[in-house]
Amino acid sequence: MSASGGSKAIVAAFLANLGIALAKFVAWALSGSASMLAEAIHSVADSGNQLLLMLGGRKAKREADRSHPFGYGRERYVYAFVVSIILFSVGGLFAIYEGVDKLTNPHELDRTWWWLPLVVLVVAIGLESFSLRTAVRESNIVREKGQSWVSFVRRSKAPELPVVLLEDVGALTGLTFALLGVGLTLITGNPLFDALGTVMIGVLLVLIAIVLGVETKSLLVGEGATQADYDRIVDAINAGDEIEKIIHMKTLYLGPDELMVAAKIALNSDKPLRETAADIDAIEARIREAVPVARVVYIEPDVYRPAIDPQPSTDVFVLKSSD
Repeated sequence: MSASGGSKAIVAAFLANLGIALAKFVAWALSGSASMLAEAIHSVADSGNQLLLMLGGRKAKREADRSHPFGYGRERYVYAFVVSIILFSVGGLFAIYEGVDKLTNPHELDRTWWWLPLVVLVVAIGLESFSLRTAVRESNIVREKGQSWVSFVRRSKAPELPVVLLEDVGALTGLTFALLGVGLTLITGNPLFDALGTVMIGVLLVLIAIVLGVETKSLLVGEGATQADYDRIVDAINAGDEIEKIIHMKTLYLGPDELMVAAKIALNSDKPLRETAADIDAIEARIREAVPVARVVYIEPDVYRPAIDPQPSTDVFVLKSSD
């Protein structure tokens, strides 16, 4: 995902959610609808999410230093994790609490402004649809051909677009719940529908928090290249006649746009050092051409010894690197 692409989706979502939140608070104050209050908190949480994602993107651009030699790319994962766990969870739990309170202590809506919540919800659905359309368009730029949306959310190394996509889908679903709850309450006069809509919104937010928490946790722990990129790297290494065999290889995302590749390869033991260095340079160039995000490449040349080498977990990749 390009930084500009993710930023467009985040800014669009932020502006939409900020305006929607203000309108929902007005509608709640005038109508007393618990669903409107839950949706207002939902939009505030979403707006905070976008601010945190933008902050994480700025911090991730800092140059590498002695204390962080591989840079700050994972800052984006940290802020996405904060978004998923804290803001969604807090918003979801608050909505559930508000809904349960209204179920146990129901009160009728103020019918003086009965039309206002419906108008706000319909307008909010339009704005959220625009935000979702922007996120889908930006995601399609980086989504692999034929890749499902579920796979994209689960496998994407850049957390911003999956977060915004789930936010927008969750927001549209929550708005539908609120529209049903408020509409049925106005039609029947029974406030329980409004309370049930609020509970459903809260459960939805908690479920989104769980999904995002699981996915961003995996990125924080450290994920390697996708199978497709892994295969491209292997093909790039084997494309030349420099090596006899890939003894083993490891990959790790240092950030959404920076992949580290560490490979131990078997070379001809009779080659002089100058030729070996030239071979390694050629292999690194092919890897970066095949997978542009492979910006940090470590190649360790060795002689293949079948009885000794098949233990990749004990190797240290330190021989040669270049950016």
